[in-house]
Amino acid sequence: MTTETQFQPSDRVKVHNWTPPGHVRTPYYLRGHVGTVESIAGSFRNPEKLAYGQRDADEVPLYRVSFAASDLWPDRIERAGDRIVADIFEHWLEPAS
Repeated sequence: MTTETQFQPSDRVKVHNWTPPGHVRTPYYLRGHVGTVESIAGSFRNPEKLAYGQRDADEVPLYRVSFAASDLWPDRIERAGDRIVADIFEHWLEPAS
């Protein structure tokens, strides 16, 4: 099954700053930050629902999103231009304004 994607490579996206209880797949240190979609990894069953036994969970697009390390840790960067790339599911993303 192919799922339509909301974002495309080079789109700027912001990670929702949610703090839901339970199992989540989005690193806390990325929440609230803006990055750039590098690629679309495909669509997979929502792991946050699978973790609770919901085997019929919908498929959700998964993106590889790049973040400037200096945006995440402004006081700890050794080299300008370093980037972090993380896999983030679509429901955690919104268009960056």
